[in-house]
Parts: sequence; structure tokens; C-alpha cells
Amino acid sequence: MKRIIMTAAVTCVMLTAMAQGQDYIVKTNNVKPSAPQATSVTDGDITAENPNEPQNFVTKNFKYHSMCDWQEGMRFMVIPEKYDLIVNTFHDAATGNEVGNGKLRHKIMVYKNHTTGSNGRERINFVCEDDNRLYYFELPLGSYEDYCYSKHGVPTLAYLDDVDRARELLLEQTLITRQPVFYIDTQYEGDGVEEIIIPENTEVVVKAVGVGTRKFPVKIIVEEPKTGRQFFQNVVMSQTNNGMRDDEFVMDNKKFLFLNSFDVLTGTDIVSTDTKEYIGKTIFTKQPMEMTSKGDGRMRQVRVPRLMEFVIDAIIPHTDNRHFTLNLTESESRRIYSKDVTFVNDGNSADYFGTLFGLGEGKLRNSSPETRAMIRQGRAAIGMTDEEVELALGEPDNIILGNNGTFQWQYKRTKKLLIIQFNNLRKVISVNTK
Repeated sequence: MKRIIMTAAVTCVMLTAMAQGQDYIVKTNNVKPSAPQATSVTDGDITAENPNEPQNFVTKNFKYHSMCDWQEGMRFMVIPEKYDLIVNTFHDAATGNEVGNGKLRHKIMVYKNHTTGSNGRERINFVCEDDNRLYYFELPLGSYEDYCYSKHGVPTLAYLDDVDRARELLLEQTLITRQPVFYIDTQYEGDGVEEIIIPENTEVVVKAVGVGTRKFPVKIIVEEPKTGRQFFQNVVMSQTNNGMRDDEFVMDNKKFLFLNSFDVLTGTDIVSTDTKEYIGKTIFTKQPMEMTSKGDGRMRQVRVPRLMEFVIDAIIPHTDNRHFTLNLTESESRRIYSKDVTFVNDGNSADYFGTLFGLGEGKLRNSSPETRAMIRQGRAAIGMTDEEVELALGEPDNIILGNNGTFQWQYKRTKKLLIIQFNNLRKVISVNTK
């Protein structure tokens, strides 16, 4: 693991007194404050509606605003990067003097309007929520109309509405990781981080949401339920004022798009009642469930594990006009299944589509055909990952932690104990009973 120190020697100069925006600054649980800790965003935050289906989560909930569309009252936080410590962004409107970005670090700027200064240059005007002073950013060249439709925006400013919306939708939600590179904090007061590697498709719970950087403004801290280990990713949601073009999200930057780092896994999705939208779509099971399957020339009830992947072939309405039968093809075996669901959520329906299924690929696609077959049979074998074992056997009855990252899962059976031993790569090295 490589260590990255993201702050310059001037960091200590930038550390200002606690401001109103400090509850947006969140850290992973491995670092502790040397001074009284700022309010945690995990306490007393609003619990809002559950997320939409994964591929629509960002586009439905986070709207891009070009500068031409900015409305009075939009809120941003000053998050300087190294270059911003040399080139100042703002002027004090009362004096016309430049103000160092270090002095404004973590302060909240509220957009007011744009005007033309006495020197003929266009200005973007803000009021600071922390000191109630007026500041402005002077456009480097050209007219407001030429500048506002570009991706340039105002340097240093991270869009806070994305952070607030992500808090409402994601806190305490379960996600799965979609790429391996994440980070942990190494400094409470500074910005030092350490890069870590997390296996893809690790199930995690969102524990805090705060401000990341201007480019990637939403810092999402997640926790592995089994270990309590926390790590984070700074991600892009609406791309409002992040200063990057769409074609710049390639190579290493790809992971900073939310849906390239995480997928929404649990929770009751908000789904359309127009069943035609789902024909031909790929879905996955969010929980184990009973389905009807045709095999050996007859229909029978089978238990299907969570995160199995299917394609919806047909949706047949029942006479009550409330329930429907999904005809499904399992992606790997091409076996045919059916499941009765409703697309109307009354809060009590255990057969609600959004509770049972998510839109998108299932986790088993990364497992070998042999492993997928064993998972369907409810068996564990050497070489399986802990996630594959959990898919096959469910959560263990007991976990015993060993040395150097090894651990053991135990499952109570009627007359014996099933013991699964894992190495520090989280793969099975032995399966025994006693």
C-alpha cells in the first residue's frame, strides 16, 4: 500500500478555527482528533427516501447545473488544492483585495449573482456563511456568457447540495464496491490519506458523508460490517462546478464516478409501475427467495440465493391488476424461473419488486462456473472467497479472528459444527466438520 500525503508544508497555516461548515469534514474511524471533535454527520442526520435503482441513482437524484443555471442560495465549500495555495481565487468585495484561499478553507460560500465590476471584468458574487462578508471571483477573460457554459466554473468550490442529497439518500444504506482502490485517513486535522485495496463486490454500509475535493466533492465513508474497518472514496455526483469535462473521466479518474466505485444493493428501490419498462432488463436478487422453476419436465419450488442474475423475459398480469408473474432466465445456466411480484409499494408487501430485486448485474458474475454451481447447491470449497461462502451458506453463527488477517467461520448444524478457515486474502483454505 502506498502512502499519499496530500497537503503541502503550509497546511498548518490553513487550519482555521471551527466554522459552520465543519460538520461537512468527516474522517474514517482510524484517526482521532487532537482537539475537540467536530460534530459527526452520523448523529441526528435526516433519514430520507431510499435510493433509486442503481443505474438511475445519480441521474435521477443529482442534477448538473452549469454556471448559467446557478440560482441565488446555492451553497459551496472552499476546498483549496495545492495550486490554489499559490493563486488566490477570491476578492473581498469591501476592499477589492485578494483573499488567500488558506484563510477561506472550509468556509461556505453562498451564490448571489453575477455582475460587471468597475474595471469591466465579470464577477461571480458570493456571501460567506461563516463571516457574513461579501466576496467575488473575477472571470479571467471573456464575457460571462462565454464562460458560464464551460466546465471551468469557480476554482476551489465544492458543491454542497450534492453532499446534502447524498447524506439523505445514502446514510446507513448498504452498497457493494465496484473497484478495488479506496482510502483511509491518516490525519485528523490534515488531508493525509493512505491507499488500500478492497476486493471488488465487498458489501459495505455508508457511515458518513462529507465534503471531498472540488473535483470529487462527495466523500463517502463506508464500513465493512464484519470487521468494522472504514474506508472512503471521493466521488462525483452531478458534476456541478467540478471543473472536469466528461472525457476526463478515464484511466485513474474513472473510479471517482459514483457508479464506478459503488452500487446500491439493499433498501426498497423506487420503481416504475409501468411494467413494460422492465422487459428485457437484467436484474439481481437482493435476498434469498423461493421461485418456481421448470426442471425434468415439471414445475417445482426452488430456493434462490441473493445476488443471482436474471433477464426478465415477460411480465404477466394477474386478474387483481396488482400482482404480476415475472418470467425470468437465469443468466448463467439459462434455466427458466418465475416469481410473483407487485410494483406498488404499500409499505407491507413482502413481494414488492423493489424489495426483492435490483436492476443491474448480480455479484456471481465474477465467480467461476464451478463455484456458481456449488453456491446454488449450498456448499463451500477451498478457493472460494468469503463472499461466495456467504452466498452459499449465509452469515456464519460465529467468527473467530486469527493472526495476520486470517479468520474462521463456524456454522452450527444439527449434530456437528461446520468450520471454514480463511487466509489473509479472504479465501477458503480448509472446510472441516467436528
